[in-house]
Amino acid sequence: MESQDISFEMRRLGKLVLQCGPKIALRVGNGTELTDRPAFRHFLHSCQFAYTDLMRFIVVDTADVRGSVAVFDKTELIRLEAHSTDEDYSSWLLPAVNRMLASSSLSLNELYGYAVCAGPGSFTGLRVGLTTVKAWAEIYGKPIAAVSRLQSLTVSDSQAYKSPTEELFVASYIDARREQVFAALYAECGHNFERLGEEFVTSLSDFVAKVKEKAAAKPVRWVTPDPKMLESLPEWPSLAATGHILELAAPPFAQRLGFLAYRKFRNRDTTDALSLDANYVRRSDAEAFWKGNKSALKG
Repeated sequence: MESQDISFEMRRLGKLVLQCGPKIALRVGNGTELTDRPAFRHFLHSCQFAYTDLMRFIVVDTADVRGSVAVFDKTELIRLEAHSTDEDYSSWLLPAVNRMLASSSLSLNELYGYAVCAGPGSFTGLRVGLTTVKAWAEIYGKPIAAVSRLQSLTVSDSQAYKSPTEELFVASYIDARREQVFAALYAECGHNFERLGEEFVTSLSDFVAKVKEKAAAKPVRWVTPDPKMLESLPEWPSLAATGHILELAAPPFAQRLGFLAYRKFRNRDTTDALSLDANYVRRSDAEAFWKGNKSALKG
């Protein structure tokens, strides 16, 4: 049945006419361009940058109030607009993108792809960012690079690339409110750092205990936009005395996220609108309430 469906679709195409010239388009018998078909548009996009050094893309970060949007050409930051107000992302994001693209003389269709911070972070913020990028990818047939804010903290802010250091481990965390943090531990792997285990949400004290166990007395570089949380713990003076380093990762995080996104685009480690999903790490309040009260709904 599947082969019959394919044959039927091929007959519907009619006669193919190859048209040469600046545009080089394929047209079917009824004059419709094959580039109007999503599947063929995706194929052309995969070949689009084979003969150019350009790889311009947008990065959307709405994980929390310290978000931003930015345009890159490979790892070079072209334009950046930080979310520096209390305005909701639902009303801030699209005007900010339009301003940034206009100042860069670019359109969404001219970009190689779209990168989005997929978490961890707030439910509302992440949903706005992911829904927006999904819509762009659906309309323009471009790939999506989903990047982690925690992983981006392992990247040097000054260079979009971290040279090897004496620290074999990087522990990154972000304030998750409610006396908890979003956290992950990474181990050095060449010029990059690979995650050990999953990203998770926990108290900072519990994360410190896990890091001490995994690092086995080796020095750790702690990278965070919220250093005071670690400095206030009673464990920190002893950690600092044994070679642990605390590094501030100041927002916005666009430069770090952009490097990860470029690496994903370059390696074709991308996804599409249907497969893109957020990494919330922590359940929503509604879900937690539902699961905590299911027993009350039984008979």
